Amino acid sequence: MCPQCEHTKRRNIARNSPHPQGAAFLFPLRSSLCSPQAAPAWDNRSPPAARAPYCGRMSQPLPPAVQSMTMLAAAVLVHDRAEGRVLLLRRGPHAKFAPGEWDLPVGKCDPGEPVATAAVRELHEETGLVVDESSLRIAHVLHAARGAEAPNGFLTVIFLTETWSGEARNVEPAKHSEVRWVDTRALPEEMVFRSDRVIERCLSGGVGLTQLGWA
Repeated sequence: MCPQCEHTKRRNIARNSPHPQGAAFLFPLRSSLCSPQAAPAWDNRSPPAARAPYCGRMSQPLPPAVQSMTMLAAAVLVHDRAEGRVLLLRRGPHAKFAPGEWDLPVGKCDPGEPVATAAVRELHEETGLVVDESSLRIAHVLHAARGAEAPNGFLTVIFLTETWSGEARNVEPAKHSEVRWVDTRALPEEMVFRSDRVIERCLSGGVGLTQLGWA
């Protein structure tokens, strides 16, 4: 540990502190990260406490990042293996992007929201289906340099699930004109970002990456 580390201060003072709680009373723990620049060279003339090496550990985890230049989104590919079909949404005629094209249930993450939680939420908000996070597995990642609502680009994590409850319906008719189970052998060509190819890759068992708009 470096001399500036809170852990070192607490431990060293606790050795000689008359207070029953030791350094925990004198030095409340603060979130900090030791700096490599703070690590001193070894000095055999110094007392042991001063010769502590760089620890490189945080005393507390950092808070989640709630601001980013890249928009994070989550999508869910619901696969009905028994019937050989997947659930798709058709974007409404007044959609800001790709009106009339087919898409997976998808939406951006709320600030501080984990991507898997966003996937469960968006699927329910758009189709009424309920899935458990534990049933989701990552099937594909889409990283685009620019989007209609993401001038600095977006990254969409596509999850696959074959377990759900409820009946699919168009919960948001202002956004989507249709919700439909589609045969995996007859996927529509009018899909956002040629998602038909992504679906085919997902169902083949592979995890893929698509990068769009990058030089």
